Amino acid sequence: MRFLSAILLAATAVTSFICAEAQLPMRTHSIAMPYIDDDLQNHWFDFGGDTIINTNRQIRLTSNQQSQVGFLWSRLPIVDDNFEVEFEFRVHGSSGHLYGDGFAMWLVKERLGTGDVFGATNRFDGLGIFFDTYDNERAHRHTFPYITSMLGNGMAVYENDKDGRTTELVEGCEADFRMKEFPTRGKLTFYRNNYLQLDVMWKEEDVWTQCFKAYKVQLPERMYLGFTAHTGEVTDNHDIVSVEAKSLTAKPIEAAPVVNVPKPKRSSGGFFSFIFKLLVAAGLVAVLFVGYRLYENKNRMKRF
Repeated sequence: MRFLSAILLAATAVTSFICAEAQLPMRTHSIAMPYIDDDLQNHWFDFGGDTIINTNRQIRLTSNQQSQVGFLWSRLPIVDDNFEVEFEFRVHGSSGHLYGDGFAMWLVKERLGTGDVFGATNRFDGLGIFFDTYDNERAHRHTFPYITSMLGNGMAVYENDKDGRTTELVEGCEADFRMKEFPTRGKLTFYRNNYLQLDVMWKEEDVWTQCFKAYKVQLPERMYLGFTAHTGEVTDNHDIVSVEAKSLTAKPIEAAPVVNVPKPKRSSGGFFSFIFKLLVAAGLVAVLFVGYRLYENKNRMKRF
């Protein structure tokens, strides 16, 4: 019995070790309160623009004021092939119908400067995930707020006036994450050569909803993690409360779901149908020829 108990204890220890190894914290890409050290800086992240740090509450990328831009960027790139980034955010402001513009999460080859794509520059190389709260195009079949994504190659342009509709990586999701009384969260999971998935907590606390999932997404080998936001004529507070990144152990390749596309109908008959049509045409020509000869003979008889 003692020997059996020892084996069970050893197996439990090994299982616990394996589970612990499955998710290793990435301190270099995680941030939480109080966010800054005695020098008013963070060892692993840079922030700037209109960003305001409240050491007891949040990193406010933009305040509820017009024409603001704020950013939070990791100082080091992510080099892991498989990882998860979970972040708590808060978007709030006016309770009216006009608010915006939203914020973005980035995994890009180079850190971006300030610009008009949710506070970052256009023509980026890597992944942008946009938590969009303002409808610019007014022609969408979905409501806002809306979460969408784009895989940039350094040349493709995100079109603000179309809310990125023409460059969307996969279909996004409607998610009313504004003005919630409970923590709202996003969780990005990436397995290289496998899949990319975004889950969001916005319906109720501790309930995750899958927003989108894309297969075989090729991200840069080294990528910087960032969060940016901007306001224009409409405004909101865009807050990042915490970021927790983890390195994941590789898992078996998951096959993309098979989409059943109706096969085009094959033309019936094939070669024999062609021969039949040819014979019909020849018969028609023969009938016309015989009719013409009869007509000519009849005219000759009338002359005599």
